Amino acid sequence: MAIRIGANPIGWSNDDLIEIGGTTSLETCLAEARAADIVGMELGNKFPRKPEALKAALAPYGMACIGGWHSIELLRRSAAEEFEAAKQHRDLLKALGTDVFIVCETSNTVHGSRGTPLSKRPIMASGDWAPYGAKITDFASRLADEGLKLCYHHHMGTIVQTEAEIDAFMAATRAPANLLLDTGHATWGGSDPAKLAARYRDRITHVHCKDVRLDKAKAAEASDLSFLDAILGQGSELGVYTVPGDGSVNYTAVFQALPGYSGWVVLEAEQDPDKANPLAYAKKGVTHLKACLAEAGLH
Repeated sequence: MAIRIGANPIGWSNDDLIEIGGTTSLETCLAEARAADIVGMELGNKFPRKPEALKAALAPYGMACIGGWHSIELLRRSAAEEFEAAKQHRDLLKALGTDVFIVCETSNTVHGSRGTPLSKRPIMASGDWAPYGAKITDFASRLADEGLKLCYHHHMGTIVQTEAEIDAFMAATRAPANLLLDTGHATWGGSDPAKLAARYRDRITHVHCKDVRLDKAKAAEASDLSFLDAILGQGSELGVYTVPGDGSVNYTAVFQALPGYSGWVVLEAEQDPDKANPLAYAKKGVTHLKACLAEAGLH
């Protein structure tokens, strides 16, 4: 598959705080995404989870189903138990013809708690990485047997946030466990996404593209904010995240570090849609991604 530009609906409706964008219909989200030249969508809370209903929702807009977030709890469960718990999600993705299976450890995350600052996030003990990585690899192998690719989402507020934690995760796992490179979470977490892309090129199978307002990130850290308060912004102010081209990430460098990449490049902007018009920001982000992909020789 050549590179295709998709989107996550989180710029229109938030999944962790569903009242944010809560009145925006799925039809509005899909129509505006298509108007921004987006050709695929990840799943969100407003999407049907039955195959035929989901196909019917996407079809009028010519949208492909990219895949979607699936919370895992491998710190508490075995790989076999996790695989069984994921049956509905597995079946849905296979029915829609996508192999992108996005996972993130959420058994102890704080990113969905508006009252918990990021400073209180969980930290893995050094001795816990090896057994956890073995379970991730086992789970990934079970998914691979069904034609699905495990794409692990490093994320603020979780056990895989910093560069050192991404490195520890990758060292503790092996193929077919893959990495979802998220440029926004990498940057805010203190990593250089282009260097991560180069380091783990062979195991990066999915890319999320959002940008970072570094001044907002520094202010959020100084004020010890929760993840949700930081991304939604204080008062009338915008938050930490925005679309590519509106922040600090060098996307040309990221794409140059991914030679031969084939798959989805997914636009994200975890913003309050009442402050940041989703269609206007989506158009801005897509335009910037196309220009950077072309400059890097990938599009």
